[in-house]
This record gives sequence, C-alpha cells and structure tokens, in this order.
Amino acid sequence: MDFVRPIEAVVPGAQGRVLAVLTETTGELNLRTIARLAGISQAQTSRLLPALVELGVVERREVPPASLFRLVPEHIASRALLALARATDDVLDEMGRLADALPRPPMSVIAFGSFARREAGADSDIDVVVVRPAEIDEDDDAWAESLEAWRRDVRRLAGNRVEVIEVSAGEAASKVTGRSRLWAEIRRDSRIVHGLGIDELRALPGA
Repeated sequence: MDFVRPIEAVVPGAQGRVLAVLTETTGELNLRTIARLAGISQAQTSRLLPALVELGVVERREVPPASLFRLVPEHIASRALLALARATDDVLDEMGRLADALPRPPMSVIAFGSFARREAGADSDIDVVVVRPAEIDEDDDAWAESLEAWRRDVRRLAGNRVEVIEVSAGEAASKVTGRSRLWAEIRRDSRIVHGLGIDELRALPGA
C-alpha cells in the first residue's frame, strides 16, 4: 500500500488526485485551487467535478463568478475515502490490537522508520521492534510461531512487507540507551503500538 498517497493508490489518475485534495479539507475550494493542489489542468478538473457532484460525493455551491466544491463526508463513498486517508493510523491501531490478542503478548511493539514517519510508499517495509517478555526464552517455539502469525496478519492488513527486530527485555533496555544509529532512529521516530514506551524500556533491568 502507498501510505503517502493512499487514495491515489486505490483511485488512480486525475480523479484520485482530485478526491485526495478534497479529503484533506473540510472547507470549500474553487476549481482553480483544486486543479493546482491536484497537479492537473483546470480543463481536466472541470470535466471530473460534475460527475462527482452527480454521484453525490461532492457538492457544489455557486458563489458568482466562481463555483465552490467540497466533499460530502456523509456519503458512503466519502467514508471509504476518509478511511483511506487515515490508513496509517488505522494500521498502527490494528497492529496493537493484534499484538494484544496474542496468547502471550509482547512487552512492547514499536513501529519505526518510514512507516512511523508517515513516509511509507508501496515498496516500503513496515519496520517494528518486538520486545519479548522476560519469562519467554529466545528459542520458545510457541512464541516464535505466534510472532510469525502476527507478522503475517500485519502483512495482509497493510500489503507491505513487515520486518521484525526481536529483542529481549534486557536487550531493549541496553539498546535504547545505546549510541547505535538504528536505535537513535527508533528513539527519534518511533510509534508505540503496544505495551511499554521508550522511557519505560529504558528503566528496565539491564539498561
């Protein structure tokens, strides 16, 4: 999934660009502004908007000499578009729910990298740190199988590859206070989707 331009990924072409612009504001925009923000010509925009108005997805208000357009948020199609626009947050929330539902949930699940920065395109990985509970051994087969099932579920949810860095509680405490470039990035850009936050990990034994 292209999480930078999720609407255009599902509705390709000029129409997707126009719809993406309209989902980003609750206000009214004139044709010229929509065309400029969408990066298409005014002629293309003037051909697309009447069809969207006819469908009821967009409403038009005449303010001579201009026409103003806005998305109709109550429309069933608009609801789907608005859901696409918040796709990153929805995936993060669902990642947390899936982790919480595991037979033995991780101590922490932390998203980082381009996905956490809201810069993930269709070819981007979803990078996560998973902190294994202290009572679970590294070679615990049941834990490994449940973590792999979680990774597959997230892959199906988002469509993007999921790269997991698994660490123990003690390792997390040491690494989060360390000086590696990777963990500096994790501290800077991470999104906690389940369990302990960065400061709480730093306070664990082993730091």
